Amino acid sequence: MAADVKIGRALISVTDKTGVVDFARALVDDFGVEIISTGGTAKAIEAAGVPVTPIEEFTGYPEMMDGRVKTLHPKVHGALLCRRDSEEHMAQASEHDIKMIDLVAVNLYEFEKTVASPDVTFADAIEHIDIGGPSMLRSAAKNNDSVTVVCDPSDYAMVLDEMHRHKGATTLGTRRRLAAKTYTRTAAYDTAISTWLNSYLAEEAPEAPASAAFVPPAAIDLHLEKVEDLRYGENPHQAAAVYRFADEFGNFASSTNPLVGAKQIQGKPLSYNNLLDADAAWNAVREFDGPAAIILKHQNPCGSAVAKTVTEAYDRAFACDPKSAYGGIIALNREVPLELVEHFADRDKLFVEVLIAPSFTDEALERLSRRKNLRVLETGGADGHAHLEARTVDGGMLVQAVDTVSEDPSTFTFPTTRKPTDKEMDDLLFAWRVVKTVKSNAILIAKDQSGIGMGPGQPNRVDSALFACERAEETCKRMGVEAGGFAAASDAFFPFRDNVDVLAAHGVTAIIQPGGSMRDEESIQACDDHGIAMVFTGARHFRH
Repeated sequence: MAADVKIGRALISVTDKTGVVDFARALVDDFGVEIISTGGTAKAIEAAGVPVTPIEEFTGYPEMMDGRVKTLHPKVHGALLCRRDSEEHMAQASEHDIKMIDLVAVNLYEFEKTVASPDVTFADAIEHIDIGGPSMLRSAAKNNDSVTVVCDPSDYAMVLDEMHRHKGATTLGTRRRLAAKTYTRTAAYDTAISTWLNSYLAEEAPEAPASAAFVPPAAIDLHLEKVEDLRYGENPHQAAAVYRFADEFGNFASSTNPLVGAKQIQGKPLSYNNLLDADAAWNAVREFDGPAAIILKHQNPCGSAVAKTVTEAYDRAFACDPKSAYGGIIALNREVPLELVEHFADRDKLFVEVLIAPSFTDEALERLSRRKNLRVLETGGADGHAHLEARTVDGGMLVQAVDTVSEDPSTFTFPTTRKPTDKEMDDLLFAWRVVKTVKSNAILIAKDQSGIGMGPGQPNRVDSALFACERAEETCKRMGVEAGGFAAASDAFFPFRDNVDVLAAHGVTAIIQPGGSMRDEESIQACDDHGIAMVFTGARHFRH
């Protein structure tokens, strides 16, 4: 088979009609190509004055069954699959009056967009499963020695350019690259369908809880598209890249305003570690309805606060631990004004890796532009979380519903003699939302709606409590405020009373924790001994 194959006849059938008329016109006017087309595509091409042969005229059969059957015909697939270097194939094609098709331009029914709608019905989803399109794409891609296949409108210009340079022909290398791209697309399409259908069946199962946002199906097929290569992974010797979900799974594993998809306004390219930390910070700050700021370092929130304005929240979060804020990630859940940027940017010695927020005022962006290396990400909003998260493990993948703080305080229990004051309760609820972000075993100390002490990731909870209290006392000393009156949150229950004894010794007056230990009574008694109010939430928030 010759490396260059001249295009004499093209079949065009597209849902996304971007650029298709100009593509068809160039094929006809510049190269004399005969165009065959279907339905709405044929009408659009004909309306533009470009000659086109309707598919029913080419096959000798009408479109039927509401358009479900129109290209599933031997005159189409024989024309695509026939090996031009086979005398037997060519003789059979001649015997049955099958004319060769040299180029196929097809894109598919928008199944992914259809099922992304919360109001989609099962019947509507099924009708948006393309059968003829993927069949033509696969046939053409299989016979890439002879047939050029185009599944993406962005490739029209490249194909035309090559035809101009090769006297109306395409090269074998180009045809094979386009074939590979086509199979990637059809694989993603089938994955989206199978994932959606499995999810639908799981949600329809009698044992599925009615309140479940996502019930893990029996099988998940993932398709990811590379966004970009990264300089390296966690360490310089590790190769890395970032990918985005390109199938139905992404509807559950991506939020409305995901990190991968945020607009990078300025700054150096994001690194692997930048993305990990930015993801943790972005998920943490979206736990709050009011203006909030999270400053995160190495996956832990070293600064956290809520306030009346996002600027005040940032200032209070920074005050929690200015030393650890160096080289950290700043996440905000409100538009960033100039005032906040001035507070941040005027700390000339403060190095920040990433600033992420829903939006920025023009004045804020102008001021930020003076720090050219600072990575600034705009998400467009701060709504909600994804439903699902996945982690790879050796030989497989763990999938779970995303952990969010969704407990209703009206369901909490108050087992101690002393009950929390209103102020203590505000601090407890704040701490409860932040401690979810801290690596387990996790203790967070809060005061005045700010996270002033953190004990992350210790093998035993007593050490986490001690570290958090010592850091809180250091913070108070640095800020010139009186230590004590602290609220403490624990991501899991206390196995022994020693946790309470440590917290009490360092000025904690109120505690929030899941409860559920066999020794809960010991912890309750310890709180009563120290005059501490304790709240049981009934929910655990481990983060390993």
